[in-house]
Amino acid sequence: MEAAAALADNPAPGYPYAARLRGQHGRVLLFVEVLATGEAGAVTVGRSSGHESLDKAAAQAVQRWRFRPARRNGAPVAARVEVPIRFALQ
Repeated sequence: MEAAAALADNPAPGYPYAARLRGQHGRVLLFVEVLATGEAGAVTVGRSSGHESLDKAAAQAVQRWRFRPARRNGAPVAARVEVPIRFALQ
């Protein structure tokens, strides 16, 4: 039996101050290698928000996140997941 990797409860990325001042917003799609330990391995930007500071803030935050690793035959295994991050000004 297999189970896909999943997000655990993690804090949202901080909104970069300069991006907030400039009125920048958008959605970043990250590809994350989730290790068998539940830690993030490689984190890459799959689709940019159009703003480098938002992309970087999202990737740095997700790099520190914890995940529930995928399982194969009951054992944790590495897997790749997509993580969308939305930066929206309120």
